[in-house]
Amino acid sequence: MDDRILLACGVAAGPLFTAAYLLEGATRAHYKPLRHPVSSLALGDHGWTQTANFIVAGLLSLAFAVGLWRAGTSRWGSLLVGVWAIGLLCAGIFRTDPVSGYPPGTPDLLQHNTGHGTLHDLCSLIGFVALTAACIVLAWSGTRGWTIYSIASGLLFAATMMLANTAFAQEENLVDLGGLIQRISITIGWAWLTLLAVRALRA
Repeated sequence: MDDRILLACGVAAGPLFTAAYLLEGATRAHYKPLRHPVSSLALGDHGWTQTANFIVAGLLSLAFAVGLWRAGTSRWGSLLVGVWAIGLLCAGIFRTDPVSGYPPGTPDLLQHNTGHGTLHDLCSLIGFVALTAACIVLAWSGTRGWTIYSIASGLLFAATMMLANTAFAQEENLVDLGGLIQRISITIGWAWLTLLAVRALRA
């Protein structure tokens, strides 16, 4: 496949993923975007839409990682983006457990995680760590402005994701804003990846 097509996959992945979960979250009955995680959209009767969203975003991100590798971008950076992509794919394969009362009738926090829920959380964590590391590793591949932006993105992505996880663990002061905090974190990460793809295309 042409290198520019592979890199263009990185431009498309974030906006498509974001548009899909925003639309689904706004139209799903009983789902509260400010409170519930994006992964919870994979639960319920129409959960296949978010599952497909994870898989499509994962495949596009994996193609982007290959494009970065072939373009001669940092090998470690390319591999880390690839790990992020695999994390997305696995998040689609292994559904999350219910949390914060969604779907209706489920507890705010399960006493014992299911096997697929544990794998979802583990794969997501690996992906989050890989994306944070990619921001730092690839920070040095451009101008000073890009370096500052990349490091800030990595640190803010990690910090907001940890806050979101604390909210989903039912921290009283954060639980009702867990979904919002996670969406801020996801937006930071996808924005950085999209701009990375744009820079790679221009180069």
